[in-house]
Amino acid sequence: MEMHEMPCGRFIDPLSDFGFKRIFGTEANKDILIDFLNVLFAGERHVADLTFNQNENNGQLSIFRKAVFDLCCTGADGEQFIIEVQRVKQEYFKDRCLYYSASLVRDQVTAEIANWKYDLKPVYLIGLMDFCFEDSLDGQYLHEIRLVNRSSGQVFYDKFGLTFIELPRFKKHVPELSTELDRWLYLLKNLTKFDQVPTFLSQPVFGKVFRIAEVCNLNEQEKMAWDAYLKAKWDNENSMEYAKKVATKEGREEGIKRNKRRKRGREIEDRS
Repeated sequence: MEMHEMPCGRFIDPLSDFGFKRIFGTEANKDILIDFLNVLFAGERHVADLTFNQNENNGQLSIFRKAVFDLCCTGADGEQFIIEVQRVKQEYFKDRCLYYSASLVRDQVTAEIANWKYDLKPVYLIGLMDFCFEDSLDGQYLHEIRLVNRSSGQVFYDKFGLTFIELPRFKKHVPELSTELDRWLYLLKNLTKFDQVPTFLSQPVFGKVFRIAEVCNLNEQEKMAWDAYLKAKWDNENSMEYAKKVATKEGREEGIKRNKRRKRGREIEDRS
């Protein structure tokens, strides 16, 4: 079977690198990202417009490690947003997100600026996660991290924040979708499962997402990129499944050997 004939669902995966950037990361579709950010920040910030930035940030000094973002953009008021998608658990994911965010704060001043008054522009990172933090509880899928005064609980500094969304912990069913954020998260988690556009996601912004995400609307080059992702995904899943089977078989065989050694040891003790 040729790559462009590989079977797949009607809609692409929005959490894949290809799918995420196709839906959220193009100038023609930036209204989708603007809507998502405004729903997510729910009045804390209002994004009027966005400019997409380069995804690599090398820093002002060569000693700083290069930061490669999934998506980075700047709002009309100068606020900066990093959107990171993480499919598998990573040991230092929190650290990486903090480093990425801090790199944008650090690089707001350059050597050419004279008499800088430390007037920083806001920086926010949004982490879309297909795994869960070990210390989070069931049902706690939204984590909005801000700098607060521990004594009073009041926000100490309102121009820096991390927002993490654990999609596996978002388990609401259709009748429970009461907010726009609910509908957004349901769409992100279930887009690949739909075979048609559901009526409860009939808002224009969702309609545009479905049109962009429909496999039949991909051009030949995009279709090849999507098929390549699917092949890599299936190959990885098959490799992991095979590794699990081998480990299970080896563990079972080792257990049998241990039991035999113990049995022989008891027989020797009994004869002595």
